[in-house]
Amino acid sequence: MEVFVQQIINGVTLGSIYGLIAIGYTMVFGIIGMVNFAHGDVFMVSAFIALITFLILTAWLGISSVILALFIVLLVAMFLTSLVNWAIERTAYRPLRGSFRLAPLISAIGMSIFLSNFVQVSQGPRNKSVPPLVRGGYEIMNNGTYAVTLSYKQLIIWVVTAVLLGAFWYLVAHTSLGRAQRACEQDQKMASLLGINVDRTISITFIIGAALAAVAGTLYLMYYGVVSFSDGFVPGVKAFTAAVLGGIGSLPGALLGGLLIGLIETLWSAYFSIDYKDVAAFSILAITLIFLPQGILGRPDVEKV
Repeated sequence: MEVFVQQIINGVTLGSIYGLIAIGYTMVFGIIGMVNFAHGDVFMVSAFIALITFLILTAWLGISSVILALFIVLLVAMFLTSLVNWAIERTAYRPLRGSFRLAPLISAIGMSIFLSNFVQVSQGPRNKSVPPLVRGGYEIMNNGTYAVTLSYKQLIIWVVTAVLLGAFWYLVAHTSLGRAQRACEQDQKMASLLGINVDRTISITFIIGAALAAVAGTLYLMYYGVVSFSDGFVPGVKAFTAAVLGGIGSLPGALLGGLLIGLIETLWSAYFSIDYKDVAAFSILAITLIFLPQGILGRPDVEKV
């Protein structure tokens, strides 16, 4: 029982990170119908930005407060990652928006390869690590041989994810920007005729998605303490899987899919062969899409005639 509870805690933590990345996928797809396959590498770039910023703050500027350093790191990572994603949207995606459907997809894959190789060349192929940023936690259960713990860094990830999901839900549901995003999702031409700046709305959507990816990258660095140039591919694919599983285009679905993928991965690793944990996650996705093609919380497509 103790092992099960511990894996549930670990799965929710990992799923929260996947969910934050998945929101970026589902936002872009919901508005322009394009899968931004470079989003996982944007997440990886944000983790490196967080790593470099943290080292500058602690080693060069001598900031000893970890909480203050993490707060500054989070702000810097969100700003710089948003700037990177804004530049990607302006240079690689916007010129191809009216082209045939495969053109933006090919451009996204090319941008993913570019970001991965750029970080590999500039930062080196080896893993980069930082000392443990947050220590300690709570002991929830203890049977004498196995203790179930909830670490402070896991609690931070839970709280940050819940706050950001609530804030973003309010943004989409109750602000003028959210109304513009929903209008662009339904019909970009009609939204433009009604006075909505479609290009600016899409750019802001990319910026928000990058900011959430930066939060996920910072939390990932805090949780694992290590990052590599290749860390954009696997988490990116799993986050995309989470978005599809939950219902791509649905914000709660993205988080729900992330939690499910995280739980499947950790529980499979605990009770079965760890070598097949990714196979288990993708198998669940395939089974779900057979019976629910739109995902768990997605809306079925309605063809207009």
